Amino acid sequence: MPRFKSSHLLVAESGADREGHGLRRTMGLFQLICFGVGAIVGTGIFVGLSDSVAQAGPAVVVSFLLAAITCVFTAFAFAELGGAIPVSGSSYSFAYAGLGEGTAFVVGWCLLLEYGVSVSAVAVGWSQYVNELLDSLVGLHLPTALSAGPGEGGVVNLPAVIVIAMAAVLLVRGVRESARATAAMAVLKLAVLVAFIAIGFTAFEDGNLTPFSPTGLAGIGAGTTAAFFSYIGFDAITTAGEEAKNPRRDIPVAILVCIGLVTLLYCAVALAAIGAIGGDAVGGRPAALSYVVNQVTGSTVGGGVIAFGAVVAIASVVLAVMYGQTRILMSMSRDGLIPRVFEKVSPKTSTPVAGTLIVAVVFALPAAFAPLDAVVNLCTIGTLAVMAVVNIAVIALRRREPDLARTFRVPLYPVTPLLGLGFCLYLMYETGATTWIQFAAFLAVGIALYLLYGRRNSRLAAVTPTDAAEPVPEAV
Repeated sequence: MPRFKSSHLLVAESGADREGHGLRRTMGLFQLICFGVGAIVGTGIFVGLSDSVAQAGPAVVVSFLLAAITCVFTAFAFAELGGAIPVSGSSYSFAYAGLGEGTAFVVGWCLLLEYGVSVSAVAVGWSQYVNELLDSLVGLHLPTALSAGPGEGGVVNLPAVIVIAMAAVLLVRGVRESARATAAMAVLKLAVLVAFIAIGFTAFEDGNLTPFSPTGLAGIGAGTTAAFFSYIGFDAITTAGEEAKNPRRDIPVAILVCIGLVTLLYCAVALAAIGAIGGDAVGGRPAALSYVVNQVTGSTVGGGVIAFGAVVAIASVVLAVMYGQTRILMSMSRDGLIPRVFEKVSPKTSTPVAGTLIVAVVFALPAAFAPLDAVVNLCTIGTLAVMAVVNIAVIALRRREPDLARTFRVPLYPVTPLLGLGFCLYLMYETGATTWIQFAAFLAVGIALYLLYGRRNSRLAAVTPTDAAEPVPEAV
């Protein structure tokens, strides 16, 4: 029999309606929105845009919209569950309440893949723009030996390690400091992207958008899968459930605002870039946005400003996503499914110091040495699998706990979560057979870990089914 943990018990155990398990409530709606923007806008648009354009051409705008639609349907599900179960575990906790412990563990395992690969890939992208910024400022490049891994002709990607270490230090200091830094970086990178759009449209030519879809529907589909990586991270907002001042109200609003804002921004950036110099010039080019500005202005100064914005933007993604990962691991540790070291919160800083440092080391190793292009699709399929589960969890919880207090409800239920599930499955299909084989192997390892460790050490195993299912009165 699967083990379920009621939403009431999840909230009561975490202290989410009071102070969250030793965590401090310091994040308001503005900070949550900035946190979401910080988690989403980074490598996907500053670095990954060129890959998406290479797949779809000017029709990458359609790819961004299709990826956004997938995220919007699932965002509704996250908004409902994030408002109803405001705990740090995010989709892991949602799955625990709706689908049981085994599914929850696998979701947590997939989140480790999503956040781990995305942070490592983002850190590698940061290295590209650090070189671009140094070139603009002083005409220098870091030696390849220190700015690329062995698979790319170097020895170690030192900038990637540095940005992860800086994020870890800030996270250890406290969530208030992290939230302030994330908000400042989010505002700055939005300003830089708006400036890019303005510069790009000064050189806009309709002819650069033709042929609009050179690779047809297949290219748009492949571009959508590539573009989806640009949206990874919006679910991290729900990991702030125990550190938000009013999570039941603010988390749903922050999720939906972030998705809408980011979609408009991405489409405008893509149109400005391609309209200025053409899809062939943008596709496959490193540090593409800086290149576009340099071509339009005839100077490296503008490209240097964009490179600076990218350095800040990508650093904020590392910070936000590492934050989310430590909070999910804390929730899993609290439930006994992984070692207890991840749930320990420092009384001095009110942060999981040991868990944060472990995460930093684990994420820094692949960023420093491993070629990550081969596993980006694996990260994408893992993320899509988590999103598919969240859509299912909305339906399951509507049936299991119909009286659960929901500050936001998915519109057009059950059509919306079913459409979200369908879009997730479509994009998972588009990742290809090789990725599916890799994902199956990854899931097999996760299931084995659950059976060998998680199931045996689960704290819910010591609780009677009645205790686990009965509602716990909410704190006043």
